[in-house]
Amino acid sequence: MSAPSAQPAPPTAAEPWTWEYEGYDPEKERLREALCTLGNGYFATRGAAPETHADTSHYPGTYVAGVYNRLVSSVQGGRDVQNEDMVNLPNWLPLRYRVRPTGGTPGPWLHPDHSYLVEHRQWLDLRGGTLLRRSVYEDGAGRRLVVEQERLVHMGDPHLAALHTVFTAEGWTGELEVVAGIDGDVTNSGVARYRDLANRHLTGWDTGVERGSTVWLRCRTVESDIGLALAARTVATFGTAESGGDHHAHPEQLPRGVQQHLLVPMGPGSPAVVDKTVALYTSRDQAIGSPQRAAVGAVARSPEYGELLASHHRAWGDLWQRVQVEVPGEPGHILRLHLFHVLQTLSPHTADLDAGVPARGLHGEAYRGHVFWDELFVLPFLNLHLPEVSRALLDYRHRRLPAACRAARAAGRRGAMFPWQSAAEGREETQQVHLNPRSGRWLPDHSHLQHHVGSAVAYNVWQYCQATADTEYLYGNGAETLLQVARFWADSAQWDDGLGRYRILGVMGPDEYHDAYPDAGRPGLDDNTYTNVTAAWVLARAGELCRDLPRSRYRQLLEDIRLDPAELSRWEDVSHRLHVPFHDGVISQFAGYGELAELDWKGYRARYGNIRRLDRILEAEGDTVNRYRASKQADVLMLGYLFSPRELAALFRRLGHDIDDGTWHRTVDYYETRTSHGSTLSSLVHAWVLARVNRDDAWRYCEEALTGDVADLQGGTTEEGIHLGAMAGTLDLVQRGLTGLETRDDALWLSPATLPQLSKFRMRLRFRRHWDVDLRLRAERLRIAVPDSGRPGVRVGLDGQRYVVEPGTAQWLELPEDA
Repeated sequence: MSAPSAQPAPPTAAEPWTWEYEGYDPEKERLREALCTLGNGYFATRGAAPETHADTSHYPGTYVAGVYNRLVSSVQGGRDVQNEDMVNLPNWLPLRYRVRPTGGTPGPWLHPDHSYLVEHRQWLDLRGGTLLRRSVYEDGAGRRLVVEQERLVHMGDPHLAALHTVFTAEGWTGELEVVAGIDGDVTNSGVARYRDLANRHLTGWDTGVERGSTVWLRCRTVESDIGLALAARTVATFGTAESGGDHHAHPEQLPRGVQQHLLVPMGPGSPAVVDKTVALYTSRDQAIGSPQRAAVGAVARSPEYGELLASHHRAWGDLWQRVQVEVPGEPGHILRLHLFHVLQTLSPHTADLDAGVPARGLHGEAYRGHVFWDELFVLPFLNLHLPEVSRALLDYRHRRLPAACRAARAAGRRGAMFPWQSAAEGREETQQVHLNPRSGRWLPDHSHLQHHVGSAVAYNVWQYCQATADTEYLYGNGAETLLQVARFWADSAQWDDGLGRYRILGVMGPDEYHDAYPDAGRPGLDDNTYTNVTAAWVLARAGELCRDLPRSRYRQLLEDIRLDPAELSRWEDVSHRLHVPFHDGVISQFAGYGELAELDWKGYRARYGNIRRLDRILEAEGDTVNRYRASKQADVLMLGYLFSPRELAALFRRLGHDIDDGTWHRTVDYYETRTSHGSTLSSLVHAWVLARVNRDDAWRYCEEALTGDVADLQGGTTEEGIHLGAMAGTLDLVQRGLTGLETRDDALWLSPATLPQLSKFRMRLRFRRHWDVDLRLRAERLRIAVPDSGRPGVRVGLDGQRYVVEPGTAQWLELPEDA
């Protein structure tokens, strides 16, 4: 029998490796639950208190990467719609308790919403990957119960989680009644605007009891037929090693759940510990017989909590060593939280999964857990830290390349048309209608026309291979993906005799507000600049790759995808002659943008205050944002996010346009004043671009990007899931945006554009065959250190100069005056 383990002292706000909430606020609890989610890349569980259930203040969701299910719902007007959701799995958290004082009646079941709560604090230990809390309850007779709790989702063993709770009695003796369980009666109801839709994804519940205080629950998803199983072992320890004892739970099987009951002796100076260890498996897992047997076996083999915690800490310690980004002050504190959540969603375990980048992490049900273009903001960061994870995420896309090719054929095109929203199968999962909560109306959703997602996939393939020199991937799966996307763009381009240019018609750009021309009879816009320029880039890279491929591989690839070599000539032609519209001396967002009406921005801000979702406001008024020069988020300016000034200028020259600094700066100023920032990605992109155009304004957007989730600037969206792209993007803003870091031509190229508030930082990179390349920025100097190895030195380019940093050495480089 082991004595109760001590709880670590609560942190202070000044500690850089903690994220703390003092006091209990039911109105902010769902936001805190999202930001206190724990995960390991395989599964994650929101930071809900184990005593609570799903209601207006709490939502205890658990999600496994890649586990989806499809349901049919009836919406306004009796229309049937299909939606595929990331499934909320059985809740492993439940642990209720109440005081049974000697000679008295049992007290109420306690929870943070109860009036007996007198103290409450919870905090994330970011270094150790645990969620801790301390709650104190006091009844009318002065009896106090102190509850100290620590939770983990194991970073070493991706199937394990644990809950360690220490109960201390003050001013009373008696018993503590504890009920621990697994609740399978759960639904997907974490997003208010989805709640009227079908949400019960589980069926076929079965429960059982095993020796050693272990219970289990198994079930399956309704349509995708994925088997799920959880097992839990709950044991109580009370008193000291000399005077106390172990107490095993008594099980109770329920129709859709299973519980364990314990009565634990309590008294002053004699704390009790309840340890709950859980294992979670699905039928998608490798090297198992059945999920139920695997879960029961994992719990039986798992050690006591102290040993489990120690191995969890070691796994997190190893991960922090591999992914280091150090920034001082409050920006660094927030960035560390962002990195924590990125690593919980996309960890080394992700490399073994068939899963994409869920836009809202594994933290909630917004966007139904779908995969959008957000990987465009995530993979460039991961490439230089966890390239094996990046490769796995690219493989998620490649496995769905046949589905993208089928979608293109159905649209009458060659190549691959990747879906705007992807889930299990790679088919288009974008909803056909969406709800405007401001007007209560269901409206047509045309966002599937954002075909630019294909360029994002191709861009990520290229960036990964440039950072890693993984020619095996580039010549294999990467080439297949890149060439099929290029094929789609070449076949989408239509020649216009009047313009003497190719055009891409009927699409939507990243802006998302504009999905049609005013009073048009069809959805879609023509010649979205972001779409056309990125298409030209894809075509150019695909042609370059075809020239570089080994001839045997080139011939095999042409045969495999049935590519006629004559198509390559068209790719070259289209990549030089795609149309880019202009108006008023600036680059147009799309053809005809300059003919739209100007919006009364001042008036709308005065009337509504927050106009981030201007589209919903205008629709509720009976108007449409399609009539106005108003963007939800960066669109044209996304080009300045993807491409360095050098590469962007070269792209425009390829298309026949000389874009000087004046034109680009005017374009940036023009759209900055016409963007409502209805997406967390928008402030990130503006910060990135303005760092090289207008540094005085760049920090304002940088602050907004940093605090977008922690302050819930979008107004109630973070509680539905973090914005993973924005979190990873802020890290990449430091890594690549402010350093101007490019990985190309077997070298690290730097062109710093620092901000006064972010002029000192350090990061550790994995570049090609070199691990732990140390990069430090200090005011006007930059230091690069390469660990000792038998490999050639790292080539570095800065301000027109080239250097070689040999292994086992470091170099300080002076920054140019305008950096």
